[in-house]
Amino acid sequence: MDAITFLRQDHQSVLGLLETLDGAPSGTGAESSGLETMVNNLIIAESQHEAIEEQFFWPAVRNAIGDSLADKAIEQEQAGKKLLQRLEDGKPGDPDYHEALQEFVKAAREHIAYEQEVVWPQVEVVIGREDLEKIGEKLEAAKKMAPTRPHPATPPNPAVLKTVGMGAAVVDHVRDAVTGRSEDNPPDPQVH
Repeated sequence: MDAITFLRQDHQSVLGLLETLDGAPSGTGAESSGLETMVNNLIIAESQHEAIEEQFFWPAVRNAIGDSLADKAIEQEQAGKKLLQRLEDGKPGDPDYHEALQEFVKAAREHIAYEQEVVWPQVEVVIGREDLEKIGEKLEAAKKMAPTRPHPATPPNPAVLKTVGMGAAVVDHVRDAVTGRSEDNPPDPQVH
């Protein structure tokens, strides 16, 4: 599957989660609504998505087009990771949790629109089909072992993510298995 198709499918699943979480209940209703499981799905999906983009997609964009598109996207992603960390640290019913959730829903929609409307059209012009297929294969393989938590302090550097990030991913997967959180892990995009 080529990189754009893979990322588009990932975006569709995230947009579905955002739609569900937009206007989610707060206060006492939030605790019994299943909100925490849906937010865990979002944290896992977004943490994996951003980690693999930063390892493979943004370096390809930098090489083909230059730094400006990737720099802006990574800046958006870093801000998103900080919001995801607030969600990871909070609980439904906490005012900061709901504020972070609403901020993330808005920011994630803007970021997805930026990628799809600004970045991808330029990528498709300058990166050949064969190279997009190779990047897509790397994204697909990397997602299976990507971190499931935001790690906002980890620099968005491909070399760091392929080393330190892999260690963090292993710890995340062990923590998820021990706590039962791995059951919240959303399915990967399917190859057609």
